Amino acid sequence: MSMMGEKLMPSACEVDVMGAISMYALALASKAPPAILDWNNNYGSERDKCVCTHCGNFPKSFIGDTPEISNLDVLGEVIGREKCFGAVKGKVKSGPMTFCRLSTDDRHGTIKAYVGEGAFTDDPFPMDGGIAVTTVPNLRSLLSFISRNGFEHHVAMVRGKHAAIVEEAIVNYLDWPLYRHERPEPATSLLVR
Repeated sequence: MSMMGEKLMPSACEVDVMGAISMYALALASKAPPAILDWNNNYGSERDKCVCTHCGNFPKSFIGDTPEISNLDVLGEVIGREKCFGAVKGKVKSGPMTFCRLSTDDRHGTIKAYVGEGAFTDDPFPMDGGIAVTTVPNLRSLLSFISRNGFEHHVAMVRGKHAAIVEEAIVNYLDWPLYRHERPEPATSLLVR
């Protein structure tokens, strides 16, 4: 998955088809390898920071340094380390990032989305695996929106600022409901119900 992602052919774990499509949208917008992460843990008492992690499928350049290839620590403890080899482990280097999630909305017969920008930070976090400490303006409002609107905990992320490109494609060409978190200009898109 890591090597394919590096070639802009993303795939997501846990049969997350819409996650893979979210990753592909970011790859097309940025021409850079995306990754799938979980909105996971608070970062202490920092209201706008979140520890995002996943099971070791990050493309090498997404991490920024040469990663370790090993086994999944947490899952390895549960099912056996010999069954979990091949994970890409490393901490994502700091820099601007874009996040995006596409999801099906069966009640309304459409696909819905959210997109926004934040940053990866250099803040330490004492955990092995694929770790990204992120900062997103008004993060609690975003997480509340995600929960209230039935979005999954997986999110696609890519290095750089590309939210405007994703928003234009989704709103102007696909006509899907989109929430743009912390919009820098007046709203022009549809909002998820």
